[in-house]
Amino acid sequence: MKNTLVIGSKNYSSWSLRAWLVARKAGLEFDELKLDLDTPEFDARIGNLSPSRTVPALHLGDEVIWDSLAIADVIADRMPHAGLWPDDGTRRAFARCISAEMHSGFPALRSEMPMNCRARGRLLAPSERAVGDVARVLAIWDECAERFGHLDGGLVGGFTIADAMYAPVASRFLTYGVELTPAAQRFVDFIHADPDMQQWQAAAEAETQVLPHEEKGG
Repeated sequence: MKNTLVIGSKNYSSWSLRAWLVARKAGLEFDELKLDLDTPEFDARIGNLSPSRTVPALHLGDEVIWDSLAIADVIADRMPHAGLWPDDGTRRAFARCISAEMHSGFPALRSEMPMNCRARGRLLAPSERAVGDVARVLAIWDECAERFGHLDGGLVGGFTIADAMYAPVASRFLTYGVELTPAAQRFVDFIHADPDMQQWQAAAEAETQVLPHEEKGG
């Protein structure tokens, strides 16, 4: 039975992007099933595809894994050759920490600055909490550069789950014109130069769905 990754709209679904990038980097063969968010089709079909009624959901044969970080961990366990977590224990622990922090935190950033791959130069007035979330992300990226910047690749060297977890934030920072530190700019450039990210971006730009509540800024 084929593997299938159920995702949402590519322009808006940040969690789908995370799982999709991990699957691509691992070389997992899968069919892609995209359901546009906030549509009758989504509501009608998602209950049979995802126990949480959210995307993404990865179907590995008869097994279903939902939640982006769970999907990433399962793929990393089953495809260790992909190096999705670093072999070095110190780097792996740090990568897990910053991935978990992104998974569970930054609520103001998520709600006030939603991912919108098509948009650039949006102006908005973020709340104090959102400004704090942005500052924390930049601090993480600066620490990564200080600790692991001598290594080839992303936040902790190579392309890891940590990079996939922060890829939607890199997209958000371009959308809303966030002022970046040099280390942050390098990471944003790294993510957007990635061929898989470029493929996702192109597909997002080709979508025609518009969700007014996700179109923040002017």
